Amino acid sequence: MPPHPNTGFLVRAQRVFLYLGIAYAALVVLLAIPFFQLHAVYLHSVRWPLFAKFDVPEKYGLAPGKTLNVKLTTSDNQTIGAWFVLSDSYYHTLQPPIDPVTLTTEHVRASLQTYPTILFLHGNAATRAVPFRVQHYSAFTSRLRANVLAIDYRGFADSSGTPSEAGLVRDTRAAYDWVRERGARAEDVLVVGHSLGTGVAARFVRELEEAGGRVKGMVLLAPFLSIGKLVDTYHVLGFIPLMKPLRNIPYAANLVLNFLTHHFDTSSVIADIKSPILLAHAEDDWDIPCAHSDQLFSSILEPLLPRLPDLPKSAPEISQLTKDDWSDYLSAQSMRKGLRGQMVTETGVPNLGTIQELRRGNGDGKVVYVKPNWGGHDRVGLMEGVQDIIGRTFGML
Repeated sequence: MPPHPNTGFLVRAQRVFLYLGIAYAALVVLLAIPFFQLHAVYLHSVRWPLFAKFDVPEKYGLAPGKTLNVKLTTSDNQTIGAWFVLSDSYYHTLQPPIDPVTLTTEHVRASLQTYPTILFLHGNAATRAVPFRVQHYSAFTSRLRANVLAIDYRGFADSSGTPSEAGLVRDTRAAYDWVRERGARAEDVLVVGHSLGTGVAARFVRELEEAGGRVKGMVLLAPFLSIGKLVDTYHVLGFIPLMKPLRNIPYAANLVLNFLTHHFDTSSVIADIKSPILLAHAEDDWDIPCAHSDQLFSSILEPLLPRLPDLPKSAPEISQLTKDDWSDYLSAQSMRKGLRGQMVTETGVPNLGTIQELRRGNGDGKVVYVKPNWGGHDRVGLMEGVQDIIGRTFGML
């Protein structure tokens, strides 16, 4: 009897799904191994552009003599590569534009003392010379008239060492100290993190405040709740859920998540940060869903609202609640909703998206959440509308 015509196709399909299953299992196992987890989280071995000439920033689009290639030294003696980019407002006072060789400490000090400064903390992979990152520096120095100090964390680009959560925070502290030692006022330093850099920024600002320091504020572009939550919600190529198959196996997903050694748990520290905060997250971000920023905004707001009475978790217990119990619960819920409406102002911006603004009181800075319709993951900070909102929020326009 001849084989069914579909038999060959079914055999090949089974093999494909078998190979995909093996690849998926291998990926999950690798995520639990510290060495591979390190490289998956930071992707610091991706050195793009290849053979970058960091001492010639003009090669990557920055104006002649506008950028100084510097080396920072951290508290644990790592060497961090960085670019200090002059504010356009200062740069354009130099006639003719100075040569990179003559961009002196005096010019750096003058610009730091005159204009605000952005500490830019980039995401994982590649270097400070990647085109879309350079576009951020150009936009911030022109539209916001700010200086920019962009660092490559330890283990990245031309920086020494191996990345770690605490290490990246030390690198940021070295950058902060560098601009402060050269004349920048604390109230003029704005910390801007993108993607992985948002986790670094939140932890740095929290630790700085605990030590009695301060900054102008903090901007988180496409942030995430924590590495654990990001892995749990991550979709490969934007639509293939990474952890969902494991959810069908009892405890399997939690076991993998327990092996994570890098946390960057922004959700646990952001409500304690007193400085003004701006979140910006595009609706069309396929890498990190904007639901992460929704929850971060809620985690700042929730402690400011009256607590709801606890309800029983089982259906039989709920059915036994008295009329007064329900009345108390509904009253508290109504009070919370009314108070939220008083504390949060929401505005729709035609052809951009929405803006929510929370005024916290008690001397704490306001919180602004910008959710543009477009921008994706890497370009949300390049939206001119977002830049203008950053400028207005922090008095930089």
